[in-house]
Amino acid sequence: MKFISRQTIVVATVTTLMGLPGAGFARAQTPPGQTLQMAEDVFINVPAMGGIPVDEFMDTMGMIAASLSMTCSDCHVTVTGGWEEFALETPMKQTARGMIEMVDRINTNEFGGVPFVTCYTCHRGSQSPHVIPDLAIQYNVPPEDPHDIFFPTQTIPGMATADQVFENYIEAVGGAAQAANLTSFVATGTYSGYDTELQPVPIEIYSNAPDQRNAIVHISYGDSVRTYDGSDGWVSSPDRALPLLPLSGGNLEGARIEAIASFPSEIQQAFSQWRVGFPAFIGDREVQVAQGTNPGQGPVNMYFDTESGLLVRFVRYTDTQIGTVPTQIDYSDYRDVSGLLMPFHSVVTWTNGQATIEFEEIQPNVSIDSARFATPAPSPPPQF
Repeated sequence: MKFISRQTIVVATVTTLMGLPGAGFARAQTPPGQTLQMAEDVFINVPAMGGIPVDEFMDTMGMIAASLSMTCSDCHVTVTGGWEEFALETPMKQTARGMIEMVDRINTNEFGGVPFVTCYTCHRGSQSPHVIPDLAIQYNVPPEDPHDIFFPTQTIPGMATADQVFENYIEAVGGAAQAANLTSFVATGTYSGYDTELQPVPIEIYSNAPDQRNAIVHISYGDSVRTYDGSDGWVSSPDRALPLLPLSGGNLEGARIEAIASFPSEIQQAFSQWRVGFPAFIGDREVQVAQGTNPGQGPVNMYFDTESGLLVRFVRYTDTQIGTVPTQIDYSDYRDVSGLLMPFHSVVTWTNGQATIEFEEIQPNVSIDSARFATPAPSPPPQF
C-alpha cells in the first residue's frame, strides 16, 4: 500500500466505502462472550454489507488497496470536513461496485461460491487488468511462490518431515530444555510504521506462554493497544473504526498464532496437522516451509532458514467477503537471552501497512500481572 500521512490513515480507518454483494463465503464467527458490531452498525452507505464484522470490513478495504496498489483516498473523496464525507459517491466507488458484482457472479456461477476469482486475479497490483501475455514469463522458469497455500498432500521421498524441521529449529534456538524453560517475557524497544509516519516510538510487549500477549505502542496521538488473552482479542487505538475493536475470524486466530510464535516449544503442538512444502527462497536464503492447519481455520506458513534452522517468517491468512488477505511477520537479529536465541528485529506487513519493531531489551521469565491481558479500555479520540 502506498505511503500516506498519519492523519490520512486515521481518517481512512473509518472509511465508509461501498455496499458489497454477498459472496457466499463463510462469515467470521462471534467469539464467545463478545458482541461484535457489524459494518452497518458503524459505517454509512453500506446497504449490502450486513453481517460482516468491522475488522473483516477493514480487511476488505485492504484487499482492494493491495490488489490495485491504491490507497483509501484513491477511491474516496479527500476529506475536508468530517469522516462522513467518505460515504459520498465517487466514480471509482461506482466502478468498484460493478467489478465486485462481476467477480461475485463468476464465483457463484462457476465455482459454487468459492472465491477462486478475486480483485487480485486480474489486477495483480495494477489499476488496469493485464490482458496481453508476457513473453518473458512464458519463456522463463516461473519462480516458486513461497507464500503458496497449496502444499503436497503426501510426503515426498527425500523431503524433510515436519518433525525434522521443528527438531532443527528447537536445536537452533538453544535446545529443548531452554525452549521449554521460557514461560514469559517482557520486551521493550521501538516501533515504526505508517501510523507513526515511519518515526520510531516506544513499544512494550508482555507475553505469557502459551498464547497471551499484550503490545502497547506509545504514539503521539494516543496509545495503540493490542491484546490477546488466550481466547479473545481486541485492538484499542485512536486510528481504528471503533474505540475498542474486538477481533474475529482469521484476525482472532492470527492474534493467537502471533502470541504462540514467541515461544518455540509451543508452535508445533498448536496445529493438528503439518505439511512440508518444497524448499523456497526469501531473497538469496533458502528456506524450508512448513504449513500448519487446524479444522475450520485457515493455514499458517512457517519459514525456517535451511542453514541456521531459525524461524525467519510466518504468514497467516484471513478470509474476507471478497477474498483472502495475508499478514506476514519477518524475524531477524537473533540474540542470546539467558541461553535461548530470540529475534530482536521483526517486520509486520499486511494489506493496510507495514511496521518495524526493534527490541532493545527482553526480560525472560518475569511475573506479569494478569490485568495486562484483560480487555483494554476503549481508546479516546485522537489528539492531533
